[in-house]
Amino acid sequence: MTGDIRIRADKLTKRFGDFVAVNAVSFEAGRGEIMGFLGPNGAGKSTTIRILCGLLRPSSGRAEVAGLDVAREPEKVRANIGYMSQKFSLYDDLSVMENLSFFGGVYGVKGARLKRRIAFAVEMAGLAGREDAVVSDLSGGWKQRLALGCAVLHEPKILFLDEPTSGVDPASRRRFWDLIYALAGDGVTVVITTHYMDEAEYCNRIALINGGRLVALGSPSELKRSAIRGEILLVEGDDPGAMLEALEGAPGVRDVAPFGSSLHIVVDDAARDRAAIEARLAERSLSWSRIEPIKATLEDVFVQLVGEGGKAAP
Repeated sequence: MTGDIRIRADKLTKRFGDFVAVNAVSFEAGRGEIMGFLGPNGAGKSTTIRILCGLLRPSSGRAEVAGLDVAREPEKVRANIGYMSQKFSLYDDLSVMENLSFFGGVYGVKGARLKRRIAFAVEMAGLAGREDAVVSDLSGGWKQRLALGCAVLHEPKILFLDEPTSGVDPASRRRFWDLIYALAGDGVTVVITTHYMDEAEYCNRIALINGGRLVALGSPSELKRSAIRGEILLVEGDDPGAMLEALEGAPGVRDVAPFGSSLHIVVDDAARDRAAIEARLAERSLSWSRIEPIKATLEDVFVQLVGEGGKAAP
């Protein structure tokens, strides 16, 4: 990557006793980039974020955030970033304005600048006219946007968002992503952890993490091209469990995985191998309602790479 590098991790590792939570993770993120950390629960996403925020000291390896070493200068790192967790870190018994004023003080924002930034946060959160409302009375979507406003009061150039849309309705999630795009458009580097596959599609690049290791790194389209070695057939029928068993190991079938009530079958050539799949199901007296080629999704990428045990990204 060329240009203004805001985050650089080099073989970043974190151990807790014998357990390796983050295992030699390396990547870079530039100005205005939205980098997504995608992986199952316990994969090491949040631990990596906490190291980059200067909240945890790495066991080995090195990371720089805003040109600062996270191990040597954690306080300076925290002064140059914004951080938002899935719990939103708001004080429920305080009003909207009291929360904003408090976090402004924490970040050292004062006077006319604080007034200007609070006005920005209120407008961004859609809370104009509700400045005196107690936070506990707000909906999840409003709390989410208020927490983001608090996290950017000091105008950080780097923003870390740890599962920020967990438990928020889809419409609020979409509005939240509009705000993220606006921040990135202003040059803010955004690192976001998520387990929502559709959200990961919004990122410029995705770091797929599993078992503490970086399994793959690239744009959504790049990951789909590189991870899916073949084409995908969607198979629907009355008994997906029996169809799964019948098609595992069948000639021409590279992989088969359940997706809700259907199956995704990875084959070398969808047009050629469809007939063989239909024949295999017919041999087992299994009926199907639909067999057709589909485009790969990030969920297909996730299943392929995590299912392979997590080989390191090149």
